[in-house]
Amino acid sequence: MTTAIAAPFRFFSLHVVRARPLGPSLVRVTFAGDDLREFHSDGRDQSLSLFLPHPGQPEPVVPIELGWGSPRSSEAESGGGWWQGWRELPDDVRAVMRSYTLRALRRDVHGDTVEIDIDFVLHGVEPGAAVPAGPASRWAAGATAGDRVLLLGPAIADNRAIRFRPPQGADLVLIWGDETALPAASSILESLPAGTRARVWLEVHHAGDIQDLSTEADAEITWLVRVEGAPTALDAIRDAQLPPAEQPYAWIAGESGRVKALRRHLVRERGIDKRCVTFVGYWREGLTEEQLRERGE
Repeated sequence: MTTAIAAPFRFFSLHVVRARPLGPSLVRVTFAGDDLREFHSDGRDQSLSLFLPHPGQPEPVVPIELGWGSPRSSEAESGGGWWQGWRELPDDVRAVMRSYTLRALRRDVHGDTVEIDIDFVLHGVEPGAAVPAGPASRWAAGATAGDRVLLLGPAIADNRAIRFRPPQGADLVLIWGDETALPAASSILESLPAGTRARVWLEVHHAGDIQDLSTEADAEITWLVRVEGAPTALDAIRDAQLPPAEQPYAWIAGESGRVKALRRHLVRERGIDKRCVTFVGYWREGLTEEQLRERGE
């Protein structure tokens, strides 16, 4: 398999241009900023770190000023002073850090105006929700033009935060993702060249979250709506008749427990080489990102 190129990451100061709902559980926020002229990515499942302010703060608090590591320095990639300084700030002061996937990158013909889209999953923002919304969902649900954020992202297009890398000769691409992986899966589908055979399963919470996706690949896309009595992702994929392939490649991302179960099925039951299965746990049921970070996961 190919290996990602280690590339420097840096901070980008951004503001919200607009926000629009994509469905009951999804909202797309478009960001811009002069810094984005230095932002470069090949797309696919490009991951980013987004820093959000607490309610009442005009901007996120991250100690990246001189002495903590410049936004352009290699410390932004390796952790550097800003990371330790950010960790030492009080919980109600330091910016909320969350991991997201780049959904789209747009430049004008001169490259002077750049926008990026990030899709947010909204959990617990509806009235009477059993589990209250987390800080990122609350922020995204109320995002308005001019709101300021900080982003830690790539300055070089081919970078190690892109995980989708089929080996040369792969003749079938298998994709599964839940709603948190939907932006990445959508970008991956857009990147597949014509003639690529792909089987895709995308799991969402509401039927209204189903989207029209664009791809030139020979892709069969199955939407799984997570309602009582519906088959699980594992059941759906286990029951699927896959076309014959000499070198299949799989990309699975979303809730960690489901990702592990699907990987086990593909490797042990389907016989796919484990080196040809990229698996990413974007979240874990019952745990916040802060709790996962404390556990080193």
